[in-house]
Amino acid sequence: MNSPTNQAPAPALSRRELNKAATREAIATAALELLRSKGYGNFTVEDIADAAGISRRTFFNYFSGIDAVLASVADGFLDNVLVRFRLRPTDEPILESARAALAELADPMTVAPIAELHSLAQCSPGIFRSELEAWDTCTVQITEAVQERLAKSGAEVDDLYVRALASSVMGCGKAAVDTWFARRGADLSPESLVILRSLLIDSMSLLADGFATYPTAGSSPASTSGI
Repeated sequence: MNSPTNQAPAPALSRRELNKAATREAIATAALELLRSKGYGNFTVEDIADAAGISRRTFFNYFSGIDAVLASVADGFLDNVLVRFRLRPTDEPILESARAALAELADPMTVAPIAELHSLAQCSPGIFRSELEAWDTCTVQITEAVQERLAKSGAEVDDLYVRALASSVMGCGKAAVDTWFARRGADLSPESLVILRSLLIDSMSLLADGFATYPTAGSSPASTSGI
């Protein structure tokens, strides 16, 4: 185990960065609302731009097309998790940091975007492709976050470890979402989202444990620890 290293606070975003983030979020929100009201394939880039109050040119400054926008709807959730992950102590086990970062998202509505995207993907090949793109993007970002953590701790770790760990984290996250949908269907109520949040936390606990324990049906590693 490496010696503890003080972690610097995340730098504040500039006004320009905040404006760009707000525009990106407005585009994604507009696309999701059009998806809900019109269905996949029944709206255009121009429709999204109009709904977001921007030009078509501005749209393409942020996204390559409609599928790319839909894939981004989960970005806010992942960004929240990664911010908290990066603020965890650098000497803490990486999977414990991942579990703790998820647990710190007390508001179950933070998982609503990934829940809705998954629900919509079940009946649309186009949205399913967008969801796969979103998971791939998440894997890349998690890989980068793990690399940053290891660099700050001074550890020199083989690239295989980093990639395998990031892919395992993402695989467990996907398993949690699949399990949630199998149990709750397209239920996006706060009560249902609480379950999804708990399943995501549980999946990290199982991975950190090396799947050494076999929880009985209905039990939860997170619930036994008071989360």
